[in-house]
Amino acid sequence: MKTFPMFLRMQDRHVVIVGGGEQAAQKARLMLRTEARLTLIAPDLDPELQGLVREGRATWQPGMATAADLRGAALVFVAQGCPGADAAVHALAREAGALVNVVDAPDLCEAITPSIVDRDPVVVAIGTEGTAPVLARQIKTSVEQMLEPSLGGLAALAGRLRDAAAQRLAPRQRRDLWRWVFDGPARTRHAAGAERDAARLIKEVIASGKVPAPSVAPVALVGAGVGGADMITLRGVRRLQEADVIFHDRLLDPGVMDLARRDAERVYVGKTPGERAWPQEKINGVLVAAARQGKRVVRLKCGDPGVFGRGAEEADALRAAGIDYEIVPGVTAASAAAAAGGGFLTERGVTDTLVLSTGTCRDGATLPDWATHLRPGTTLALYMGVGKLPELEASLARAGVLERCTVEVTERCGFSDQRQFACRAAELQGLARREALRNPAMLLIRNPLEAQQTDAVLRVV
Repeated sequence: MKTFPMFLRMQDRHVVIVGGGEQAAQKARLMLRTEARLTLIAPDLDPELQGLVREGRATWQPGMATAADLRGAALVFVAQGCPGADAAVHALAREAGALVNVVDAPDLCEAITPSIVDRDPVVVAIGTEGTAPVLARQIKTSVEQMLEPSLGGLAALAGRLRDAAAQRLAPRQRRDLWRWVFDGPARTRHAAGAERDAARLIKEVIASGKVPAPSVAPVALVGAGVGGADMITLRGVRRLQEADVIFHDRLLDPGVMDLARRDAERVYVGKTPGERAWPQEKINGVLVAAARQGKRVVRLKCGDPGVFGRGAEEADALRAAGIDYEIVPGVTAASAAAAAGGGFLTERGVTDTLVLSTGTCRDGATLPDWATHLRPGTTLALYMGVGKLPELEASLARAGVLERCTVEVTERCGFSDQRQFACRAAELQGLARREALRNPAMLLIRNPLEAQQTDAVLRVV
């Protein structure tokens, strides 16, 4: 980072805006959300700024800014609209010891104005160090949609009740209380406009000393999606931020873990081919043990925990131990692979059936007869199937569909080194040898409704 993000207390601090046009008015609107003292310096002011002066919300000093005018200012905005004049005022402000923001001149900014989502006292600031303001606004829009307009009021209510909670509740109880407040009926009612009802609920819990059980299960089996950190769902992010301990897999984007609570314990339980791995029974055991210790647990998996992720085995162990769990789905590799190639898993008039299968079964288990599912109009999504290509080809040949089917291969779907290929099923083994294909890979094997559509499918990829 070239800049350090922080929040400054602005009560009674002096802020100067040099300029009297629309850009100056934009900065004035921003600063008037705070409790700073605002001075405008310009020969003339636009009507909006004149109105602020008449209302007593800002003072006006006509003329040009001098170093003496800027001395003692906590922050100076320069918005005259003339690069030469702005640079001159920047030099004066630096001489006066002030932090300076020059509009549309990032190189002259000691202070950079972020995009702001304001749910006072909840404030989210988004910055790009002045390099991509449009991107900052796009992110702001996404955050605006996540946070209900009344959230600031609920946060302010919680602030007023913190001392009462501290007097009656132990530290762990207080943490559980605020989790319940912000992820339970109090927030729901407050967002619906029943502020008094929400306040009554919180006060009753504090007075009784009995915090309701968490509205979410103590263990969450969370799918991180495939590839980048932006593939995880919002619910998955919330569970990461609530977790005391996270047991995570191998095939995860490192950015996913950055979304977790900073003080959460992180335990790697991945299985790397050819290396010592955690047996599934051991993973089951540590999930149960952590939950019994009263910890909020996340089992974080690549893709979707319910699709060839052995989530069912972990759920069985939790259920046998009497521990509640929640499943948080993720974007599975089949969906991600189809999207990465600009295509779809099903298509009206071409493929109307989707089958999910795997090339990695329990040791000693019989492989699925994949071709039995490949009737015309079917897409077979085969997970981790690169190591079973001879068996796949034999299955398709026995069923007489080897020459009809096409295959789309996505290796390391969603990662920066992702590779994609398309070929006829009969050519797949040759492609694998030439390109040295390796798992993790997704095979989308398609048997279209009409044989003549095969070439069209290949052209799409």
